[in-house]
Amino acid sequence: MLDADIKQQLNQYLQLMEGDVLIKISVESDSVSADMLAFVEELASMSSRITVEKTQLPRTPSFSINRAGGDTGVTFAGIPLGHEFTSLVLALLQVSGRAPKVEQEVIDQIKSIRGNYEFETYVSLTCHNCPDVVQALNLMSVLNPSVTHTMIDGAAFKAEVESKDIMAVPSVYLNGEFFGSGRMTLEEIVAKLVEAPDASIFNDKEPFDVLVVGGGPSGASAAIYTARKGIRTGIIAERFGGQVMDTVGIENFISVKYTEGPKLAASLEEHVKEYNVDVMKLQRATRLEKKELIEVELENGAILRSKTVILSTGARWRNIGVPGEEEFKNKGVAYCPHCDGPLFAGKDVAVIGGGNSGVEAAIDLAGIVRHVTVIERNPELKADAVLQKRLYSLPNVTVLKNAVTKEITGTDKVNGISYIERGSEEVQHIELQGVFVQIGLVPNTEWLQGTEVERTGSGEIIVDNRGATSLPGVFAAGDCTNSPFKQIIISMGSGATAALGAFDYLIRN
Repeated sequence: MLDADIKQQLNQYLQLMEGDVLIKISVESDSVSADMLAFVEELASMSSRITVEKTQLPRTPSFSINRAGGDTGVTFAGIPLGHEFTSLVLALLQVSGRAPKVEQEVIDQIKSIRGNYEFETYVSLTCHNCPDVVQALNLMSVLNPSVTHTMIDGAAFKAEVESKDIMAVPSVYLNGEFFGSGRMTLEEIVAKLVEAPDASIFNDKEPFDVLVVGGGPSGASAAIYTARKGIRTGIIAERFGGQVMDTVGIENFISVKYTEGPKLAASLEEHVKEYNVDVMKLQRATRLEKKELIEVELENGAILRSKTVILSTGARWRNIGVPGEEEFKNKGVAYCPHCDGPLFAGKDVAVIGGGNSGVEAAIDLAGIVRHVTVIERNPELKADAVLQKRLYSLPNVTVLKNAVTKEITGTDKVNGISYIERGSEEVQHIELQGVFVQIGLVPNTEWLQGTEVERTGSGEIIVDNRGATSLPGVFAAGDCTNSPFKQIIISMGSGATAALGAFDYLIRN
């Protein structure tokens, strides 16, 4: 089951195990069971600390990873390869007794949870968002006997996925009821289960020299640069990594041939924590006002004060804003072809958008689904010529140009899409089961409405060559600004520029 490269990686990881692990496996005579048994036995053959025992679990095929002295509640219903390979490795290490790299405050919160919490997460092995959720819930199961978690591969349990109308991954259920969908960090999950900290813990903080709003590449870069100057630095982040967390392969980050978004985001956070930076996660800024100091109000009502502020709030997927889009999100309307594409195997889908993102999505989906229709509102596609050539070579792709999306239709889930032919103004309808929206990004700057921070008509913050905005003491960097190019490496550079600009402002004022 395992190729030489994976075996080599596993050998290195398994040497880090600190105690014995018992894998309980539930299999029958089907082909998936046979593959799973071979996989688990091969795994056990690589370490004397792993033993295997056949049993009967709620789902077959599946296996659980346990301490020699008792069950932990960590179960894999499916073979955790692909993006879930890391989830398997971490489960083995943590169940064996190796301490997780998690802040003690979060560990204490997890251990304080009382009651019965049976989590189930439906994933696809090509989903790069799923491992964060799987690993978080596995860790909670290891730390707290009140929590159990089962990862369920949608491809191995198709009937179960279809019976629940699951059309987006990861989809998490708690005690049989829907809990949430999409990427969730450990802190976000814990925050849903325990009482949020009182806003007073933020109000009591001393003023910062620099307060960074946003934890993506630009925000992390800015925080590192200011902290290295020895000045008091804080960073507010809803989630570390920002839009990078939703990026699969990164091949243009200079000096790194290839990496993946979540891996880069973890490295960013680890680097920031090497310095004396006050990191405040799961926090959203809602108001900015300049008084004697600059005040930033958080969603929970707390107010933070700083001499300077660097805005690095990034951007998000742009919505098309037509009837049916909001109603059918996660019910046929999707934004990540890598994550949700496998759920539409053998079905008909549309991709809205003819830029690089849209065409790349269509090419990826064409290898999975029955048919892809690309809908582009302009006379020509905007994607690179090499991508267009590949797209037009595919037999199961139709490209509609001069077509304006009018409505996404459905009842309890998507059943079609209507569009207007520009020129004739005729309305056409296509029957399909999925719509992937790929029309670019919109800056996360709505909360600055009414402030003195000048923005473009599309909401981008206008900055000068030092990263300064129109409001003295306020700087900005990354995809939320009017930078013409939205790239990770450019965001990092602009974060450094804004940090140096803020430092220079502090010296002069």
